[in-house]
Amino acid sequence: MKITNIEIENQTIFQHAKLTCSNLNVIVGENGSGKSHLLKMIYSILAVSAEEGRKHNATHPTKILLQTRLADKLINVFRPEILGHLVRRKLKNRQRCKISAFFDDQKLDIQFSFASQSRTEVVIDQLPSIWLDKHPVFLPTKELLTIYPNFVSVYENHYIEFDEIYRDTCIHLGALPIKNINETLLLKLLQPLEQGIGGQIKLDKNGRFYLMMPKQKKMEMPLVAEGSRKLAMLIQLIVNGALLNKGYLFWDEPEAELNPRLLKLIAETLFSLCENGIQVFIATHSLFLLRELEIFRQKTEYKQQSARFFALEKHQDKVTIEQGNSIEEIDPIVMLDETMNQSDRYVEETWHNK
Repeated sequence: MKITNIEIENQTIFQHAKLTCSNLNVIVGENGSGKSHLLKMIYSILAVSAEEGRKHNATHPTKILLQTRLADKLINVFRPEILGHLVRRKLKNRQRCKISAFFDDQKLDIQFSFASQSRTEVVIDQLPSIWLDKHPVFLPTKELLTIYPNFVSVYENHYIEFDEIYRDTCIHLGALPIKNINETLLLKLLQPLEQGIGGQIKLDKNGRFYLMMPKQKKMEMPLVAEGSRKLAMLIQLIVNGALLNKGYLFWDEPEAELNPRLLKLIAETLFSLCENGIQVFIATHSLFLLRELEIFRQKTEYKQQSARFFALEKHQDKVTIEQGNSIEEIDPIVMLDETMNQSDRYVEETWHNK
């Protein structure tokens, strides 16, 4: 069950945005243009539905239940003082933030809104009739394997300044491997990643992750390079089924702390996940990663995997969004322009000084 369209009105810095989604969705923009806000809003909608759907006493969605759960999730994910602070602030009069999410199964469609003065009040304008049966996974910019030991219990029993995404993802990281797994599919996804980090991932009974390298002693995860730890998260989530056979992956700046060699591996892995039913949403400002995605998109084995690119450009009081089916269709992209301008300046100065 994939998201087909997202419509946002008056959320944070977005005046109005309507996104047509695909298997692979790439959000591009400079810092402060709202990339993470888009990811977090879509993730929150999916997470609420999946969390309610997997409860052993789950009932059909009701407005009262969904109003409460959506408000809680948005506050815990975005961390505003009140819910109304998620409404765009460049408004003269009191306004409402309106969110609509549409799926290829219309039973999941949802529309809701909340006012700029609202503390926790959400109004459901369209109620879904079923819950999601697959939980989304959100990978933040920083890796989580080194903070994993006891993080969930500390989070749930104390107030700490982490948004709820960290807690959600740590729960997924600690899940047990699934049974009756498709070994061929698993090996196809895992082998390139394990080669990239030089070993396999192990979670011991004390809640610590290790890198198991051939013919060497296990290495504590804090001693592993951060870029490899990010790949290790992917490996663990594939092994335990969170990213295997349908579902959703949200990844904020996958390029952070990764060298170009590993970015090529990330690009290939994202298409492989799409091929196996995972709907992917990433936010990036890496020209290298974008080019790698475009290269893999042209490969014969991935031709059937549709992609969608969104370019966010920040103006004085709002953000505009260009969207298309390829990088060439989204223009202008400020951060790409700056990267190319830097290349031109480098060539000019190099030749000038010779």
